[in-house]
Amino acid sequence: MIELRGVSKTFVTGDQRIEACRNVNLTIEDGEIFGIIGFSGAGKSTLIRCINLLERPTSGSVWIDGREISGLREAELRRERKKIGMIFQHFNLMRSRTIFDNVAYPLKGSGMSRDQIGKKVGELLKLVELEDKAQAYPSQLSGGQKQRVAIARALANDPKVLLCDEATSALDPQTTQSILKLLKQVNHQLGITIVLITHQMSVIKEICDRVAVMEEGEIRETGRVIDLFAHPQQAITRSFIATTSNISRIDDLIREGASITRLQSGETMALLSYNTVNTNQALISRISRDYQVDANIIFGNIEVIQNQPLGRLVVIFSGEKEKVEQAMAELTKAQVKVEVIQSC
Repeated sequence: MIELRGVSKTFVTGDQRIEACRNVNLTIEDGEIFGIIGFSGAGKSTLIRCINLLERPTSGSVWIDGREISGLREAELRRERKKIGMIFQHFNLMRSRTIFDNVAYPLKGSGMSRDQIGKKVGELLKLVELEDKAQAYPSQLSGGQKQRVAIARALANDPKVLLCDEATSALDPQTTQSILKLLKQVNHQLGITIVLITHQMSVIKEICDRVAVMEEGEIRETGRVIDLFAHPQQAITRSFIATTSNISRIDDLIREGASITRLQSGETMALLSYNTVNTNQALISRISRDYQVDANIIFGNIEVIQNQPLGRLVVIFSGEKEKVEQAMAELTKAQVKVEVIQSC
């Protein structure tokens, strides 16, 4: 549905050149929810604006549904943009217009009759569960409701692609979940390809099929969300994943000398990384029985991503040294990654 070929964008202000995007090559499949994640200044918002040519790339080409749009003239581009809806962090609703009129606005000049527009807007407001707010004004709505209106408006022209630029960043966690649930519903019900820009790995984990990790204007890593969580290859990806887990706290606690991390003679602290092959097995209790080893779990993080469980545990093993080593070898044999943090 979307293909970026060697897309670069350079901003020039005076004698300063800022390379916001550098040689980005990306393919986004029809009907998938694709995430682009990066810290502030990574170039992700510029990249998404290059997709609908709100920013024209300095070099490279943009293809939507098999057609190159980066070389189109303005009149043709306006027609092609109707295939691309967009929602923003701060909603961008017209304050002086009712919710009905906000959603109906993109249909101006569409050739639809007043009754047809009314029916279309009614269907969209029902989809986003705001049919009772048609005559309200944006100032009367909560942040989550405003974003629902923005989603309805973005869908008015039946787009094939929906671009979401930090669409949940201004919302509280509970409202964020409801908006992500709605976007997933829109994707499944209407078959729309969704591209979602965010700096929150929790959002990527919740909704996306695949993800691209951006840093300094470049794509550092791309893949299925489950694969990146299970086997991150780049330091920037590992740092994002760490924000969704408390496991990284163990290093701080060791440096601080926290009592929970102090080992007795013969004890070994290890980080166990589980994947979808072994999370449903009672490995800890089994090795405790088989090798007469005590296993004290001091940190734990098991989560479900794309309906597949992943987990990491920090465990203190105690017992005879040989037995502990055999137990850890058994875990490795069961495809658990075992990393010794410290031993005594």
